[in-house]
Amino acid sequence: MAAPEKQPILVTGAAGFIGFHVATALLKEGRVVIGVDNLTPYYDVKLKEARLAELQKHNGFSFVRLDLADRQATADLFAQYKFPHVVHLAAQAGVRYSLIDPQAYVDSNLIGFVNVLEGCRHNGCQHLLYASSSSVYGSNTHMPFSVHDNVDHPLSLYGASKKANELMAHSYSHLFKLPTTGLRFFTVYGPWGRPDMAMWIFASAILSGKPIKLFNHGKMRRDFTYVDDVVESIVRLAARPAVGDPDWSGDKPDPGSSSAPWRVYNIGNNNPVDLLDVVELLEKSIGKKAVRELEPMQPGDVPATYADVDALMQEVGFKPSTPIGDGIARFIAWYRAYNGLK
Repeated sequence: MAAPEKQPILVTGAAGFIGFHVATALLKEGRVVIGVDNLTPYYDVKLKEARLAELQKHNGFSFVRLDLADRQATADLFAQYKFPHVVHLAAQAGVRYSLIDPQAYVDSNLIGFVNVLEGCRHNGCQHLLYASSSSVYGSNTHMPFSVHDNVDHPLSLYGASKKANELMAHSYSHLFKLPTTGLRFFTVYGPWGRPDMAMWIFASAILSGKPIKLFNHGKMRRDFTYVDDVVESIVRLAARPAVGDPDWSGDKPDPGSSSAPWRVYNIGNNNPVDLLDVVELLEKSIGKKAVRELEPMQPGDVPATYADVDALMQEVGFKPSTPIGDGIARFIAWYRAYNGLK
């Protein structure tokens, strides 16, 4: 059997924002990474191709273009490599887009996910980590959001699909003893980020002198989490497969753990920031004022997110902590370089 560091790790969504950064970190550790992506045109494919070009500079990286909703192709991939570890980050993202094209979320987040679960089940996977989202907290208002809170009231199909992923993973953990770890991401940002997210949208608008739309009249708070902190959390968790809690009780079920080898963690900065403060930090970093348009709340959105990361700290001794000002400065420096701006 190959040494652990030579056994291939599967990173799905490798051309995506977080997937790219996770694959890069693993490759820098000397790991062999198989990256999968279907290069969906949800946003500019050129950005995804640029990320892939960076990954392909590493000898340990191989790319497979594949739609995980393709049952046979996904089964063949898992049968070929028998991945000991899988980091499943491929998904149809975005709250607002789920109101426009719900079927995309069914195909990617539900059908694609069960195909990954089946691949893990039948090919000896030792640990599956997968992307969930802070959107599972839905209409919850008690802050900070804890993994021990009930999350049965999502406000978008996107949030519902991520809650479904956690439930589907639990059934496989229970039935087949497959260790699964769900990652509830909180507003991730940083270099190589997504053009459909606020940080990129605002930066682009400010630099071009176009107005930015501030929903809920700017009265929004988000737990902005720098991508390097997310990667560190994932890499640490990957080395610690979920185990069952022997004290878990069906009489008083804890939503954040199980008697099965199943866990979920908040991956957030534990420090919510007012959106108006983010705009001011962007203005400072860019050196130009924003043109602001105050808009009502969008359907499916929530006014605030705030992560309780105690469970993450207890498990791996780390929590995201990059100050928002530092993260924005790094993002703007990358954004200018990527777009050829002075």
